[in-house]
Amino acid sequence: MKKMIWILGCMMSVAVWGQNNVVAAGDVVSYEVNPQKVRQQFDGWGVSLCWWAGQCGKWSDDKIDEIVTWLVSPEGLNYSHFRYNIGGGDDPQNRHCTPHHMAQGKGLRAEMEGFKDSINDVYHWERDAAQRKIMLKIREKRPDAVFEAFSNSCPYYMTYSGCVGGHVDGGKDNLPPEYYEAFARYLVDVCKHYKDVYGIEFKTLEPFNESATNYWRANGSQEGCHFDFQSQINFIRVLEPILCQSGLNTVISAADETSVSHAIEGLNQYVAAGVDKYIAQWNTHTYEGSIEEKVRYGELARQTGKHLWMSETGAGGRGIAGNLKLAQRLIDDMRYIQPEAWIDWQYMEENNDQWCTVRGNFKAQTYARVKNYYVRQQCSRFIKRGYRIVESGCHQSLAAVSADGHTLVIVALNEDSTAKTHKISLTRLKHKPAKSGISAYRTTADENLCDATSSVKLDGKTLSLVMPALSITTVVINL
Repeated sequence: MKKMIWILGCMMSVAVWGQNNVVAAGDVVSYEVNPQKVRQQFDGWGVSLCWWAGQCGKWSDDKIDEIVTWLVSPEGLNYSHFRYNIGGGDDPQNRHCTPHHMAQGKGLRAEMEGFKDSINDVYHWERDAAQRKIMLKIREKRPDAVFEAFSNSCPYYMTYSGCVGGHVDGGKDNLPPEYYEAFARYLVDVCKHYKDVYGIEFKTLEPFNESATNYWRANGSQEGCHFDFQSQINFIRVLEPILCQSGLNTVISAADETSVSHAIEGLNQYVAAGVDKYIAQWNTHTYEGSIEEKVRYGELARQTGKHLWMSETGAGGRGIAGNLKLAQRLIDDMRYIQPEAWIDWQYMEENNDQWCTVRGNFKAQTYARVKNYYVRQQCSRFIKRGYRIVESGCHQSLAAVSADGHTLVIVALNEDSTAKTHKISLTRLKHKPAKSGISAYRTTADENLCDATSSVKLDGKTLSLVMPALSITTVVINL
């Protein structure tokens, strides 16, 4: 009975924050922003370094400098959180898998180098130089950058199948228990090497990636390793003391499940087994997940008192409609999971303009920002590290207040094929904002972060924002 009451309460909280004070009349949506009601303290936006960094790190220094500037600068994407992929590495002799089998799916870019070729091999620290070069350039240009290390698979020589793509049966674990300690030491040794040699100390270490799924099979399209929830729990118990004894400040994050429903199930099992005490940060992907599931996961995570990231997502689609669809997912994640960080999957892709913000050709070293870059900037450039996410009464909006309380940012989305007007009540502000202290920026099919201040009107403490079809607008108000 208590569980049913709690679930109903969460569903009510979705309705309250998502629709309270919303009045829709034709093409006008009216709602309130309340800067006094803080949802979460936000730590920053980010992206995985897997796999684009392993390609772009081979480029000329001037091109690396430019793409990293686009990524981290306050005038660019303003990203500050980055996930470094510790490669497992496939069998160089391909004794149990087809050579270059990853090229059949994700491409040769998904072939990660491992740092050892056998259990008794020495570490080959010269490997993975390209991904490392990008990470070091990020740290140079963004000294406050936060790094997480994560693994898609253990090295091939520890697996049942002999292949880092996964078990022959995708529903079965590919890491035998007798190799738990060896894999834990492999992960920790890599983290310690980066701290000792390069001065990069990972904030968190994530040993799993979408491990509850049955995606990962031998001869598959990328490194992947199934762990059922009990295996995850058992491995955490092995990893935690080894990490503690390393002298690093790095802590464990988990479990990067592909869907929020899997994340809920895993978190509950961790708590039931008592291993949540070893987890410092909960990570989830949001490739799948309803609003109710996002609310529930966020609430469960906060009940444990741990940090919380939305650590990976992305989506296909076409044109700006596809970009705005993912923008809505971003807004939903921020509103309902309430993470401290929100992390993109890919920065650069070759064959599409949806799963990335920059499209390039890895071999030719050519690249250009795509529409998604500017759509993402509408949030990431203006909602900065240290801002507080505050209550906003419309599900197609996101609001934040700066750490000093002097700036209110409102991001509004219009996915419809007709123009909309957002009428936003600012009655909760302590002082009436001045028209001269308001600016706005908009991205449409034909505009990239253009000045849209003329689309904003202020009448007392009511702000009217006219939005064209298929557009996203950011309003910045000086308080």
